[in-house]
Amino acid sequence: MTVRARVRARALLAAVTALAAGAAVAVTTVPAAAAAPRSGPPAFLDPADLPPHASSDWYAGPVTAGQPDPLPLCVGEALPSLTSHRRYWTEMDAGALQVTVVERSTPRARELAALLRADLADCARRITEQHPDVTATQKDYGPLDVEEGAHVYGVHTVAEWGASDINLLSVGRDDRAVTVVQWGQMGTFEHAQVADFRQTTVTAVDKLY
Repeated sequence: MTVRARVRARALLAAVTALAAGAAVAVTTVPAAAAAPRSGPPAFLDPADLPPHASSDWYAGPVTAGQPDPLPLCVGEALPSLTSHRRYWTEMDAGALQVTVVERSTPRARELAALLRADLADCARRITEQHPDVTATQKDYGPLDVEEGAHVYGVHTVAEWGASDINLLSVGRDDRAVTVVQWGQMGTFEHAQVADFRQTTVTAVDKLY
């Protein structure tokens, strides 16, 4: 492997392995009230919302304006500069990232969500094509019925030097807000906490407003 090829491949794996581095209510009939307008920035996931880790608690950094570094796997190039993000980590080999964009209009948010889904649907092919020293495979874990919808994907990468990582990624939207969640750790599809991550995604989209 040439030095340049190794640098390119390690730059890709940084986006993958950076995550691993480090009371009932009575019902009364009343006249319908108009829905309150949405205001304030979207909320982000709390550490307790993430898939439980067998050997560690989850920790979180602050919500930060701007794009994260490294960018999330396969969708980073499509994220606008007005992105906000929050990074999560464990004491072991798992990490996570949430990035959220509030667009100027619902149609623009719909277009962005569709673009991000398309990027993730083609993720493994693009990784393998652009980085010959990395083999990538993926699974489509399907849509989620939450707000304007969400979709979950899994991507497994193996590098020539032996690194093997599994990542789960999702895209969801509520009105003008679009969010991407990435969870990753060392391992394969057998280690993917799909059911837990699907619930994490539902929670992330529900928290947008």
